Formats: sequence, structure tokens, C-alpha cells
Amino acid sequence: MSAPARLHPFRFGIQASSAGSRREWEDLARKVEDLGYQTLTVADHLDDQFATTPALMAAAGVTSSLRLGALVYANDYHHPVLLAKEAATLDLLSDGRLELGMGAGWMRDDYEQAGIPFDRPSVRIARLGEAITVVKGLLGDDPCSFTGEHYRINGMHGTPKPVQRPHPPILVGGGGHKLLTLAGREADIIGLNIDMRAGYIGEPSGPTATAESTDEKLGWIRAAAGDRFDDIELQVRIHFALVTDDLEGTAEVVSPYFGLTPAQGLETPHALAGTVDQSRPASHAASGSASPTSG
Repeated sequence: MSAPARLHPFRFGIQASSAGSRREWEDLARKVEDLGYQTLTVADHLDDQFATTPALMAAAGVTSSLRLGALVYANDYHHPVLLAKEAATLDLLSDGRLELGMGAGWMRDDYEQAGIPFDRPSVRIARLGEAITVVKGLLGDDPCSFTGEHYRINGMHGTPKPVQRPHPPILVGGGGHKLLTLAGREADIIGLNIDMRAGYIGEPSGPTATAESTDEKLGWIRAAAGDRFDDIELQVRIHFALVTDDLEGTAEVVSPYFGLTPAQGLETPHALAGTVDQSRPASHAASGSASPTSG
């Protein structure tokens, strides 16, 4: 894969979105910090998981250096005025440890079960673009006024103000051209993801999980970001991780479920499999962060 001109420090994060009790969740957050991970993220879905913001706040209360984030807040579930207030509050009460992930929403089941219209991707992405503008405005120092197709804000002062200025790092991830172009223009951290426009993760996503597809995504980001490309941190989500002595056999069995050939499965940046040594980041890997999922 292509690499950016300037390498950022490599960071590791864990995504975990539920626990059986307050103690179990707090113990998990402490363990993530003690093991040396830099970030704990929580997903934002309407199924069997914690609500994102209170879960992050609970984790903040029992850690001191661990950064905390949503991967990612689904824009259609949160009006940007409310999200800006929650984000600023989280950043303030965590002493400046928030990483604000924002996304267009993608899980079809969430929308259908909640009765939320599942608009076509271009509409959801346009709405996300407006929301990012509103959130940045409300986290800034001046009153925010904005008139768009989806949101209208009339001279609102966003309060409280976050510790991180001008705002906490904004993460936007995606696997398609429109969303990654928006991310290239607006985000501080960009998640290189598979294309999930089908509304679920599976075989249709496979062709966008290859090394070649990832290079193409980097090109889209670079074109949209221009001179700021070297300042952007790149992030990748590990959807499948397995320690095994039979790497090739695992690729043969697992890759078809994701619409990949075994050879593509061995090269995708969205999976880690093999021995511990085989799974270590290679020296040529793109800079940024990796976020495995924790059960």
C-alpha cells in the first residue's frame, strides 16, 4: 500500500461496546489502559450495546491517560447541536481525551427497527457534511450560524467549550469515494474502512477490503486533503483477528465469507491472522492507528 510522506506514531485502540455490569466495564477500561492501548472506542448502534456517550464517560472516570472515542456516532441518531454539547462535555470532563468519530450511518437494521428513514448514501453523506460544519462551529469560540439543506442554526453559542482546541480530533471513516472525499476535506483522523453501503458487513464488502482498493482510497483522501494530507492520521479497523499456526488454511476457510480470494485475504489490512510474530505491524505499513474489536 502507498504510505503518506510523513509517518505518524503508530497507535492501537480497542473497541468494546458492552459489559455485564458497571464493575465489569470499569475493569475493562482500566485493563485497556494498563495494557498500553491508546484509545478505547464504543460503537453507536441501536442493538444490544451501551449508549455511546455514558459508556465513554464511565470509562473516563476510571482512567487517566486513555483516549476515548466513538467509532463512530451515527449522524442520523444525533442532532449536531446535541452532539456538539455532548462532545464538549465529554472532552471537558475527561481532561481533553476525546476523539470525536462522526459517520453517516450504515446499519440498515438500526434504521428499519427504529423507523428512521434509510436515505440513499449521497443524502446521508451530505447531511453528515453539514453536521460536521455545525459541530465545528459550536465547538469554536464564536456564535454559530448555519443554513443548509438539513440543518439551520441561528447564532448559537456552543457550551461548554472543549479542552482541546479548536475542537477534539474529528474522525471520519468510510469505504466509498464520496465519504472519503468528505473525510479528506474535514477530518483529523480518517478511518479506511470497507464499503458498507449494502447496510451490512459480508460478501458484498469484500472487493473493497483488498490491498488494491485500500491504495485507491488513499488516493481519494490525498486528492481531497491537498496540502493537509501529511497532518491526517490514518486509521484502520481490524474486523477479523485470530492467532493460528495455519495462516494459509485460515485464509482458505474465512476469505470467501468476505468475498475475497485466499490471496486477497492474506493481504487485506482489515484482518490479522497467523502467529503473534506474523501479526505484528510490518515496517511498510501505513502510519496511524489500528482498532481491533473486543468482545
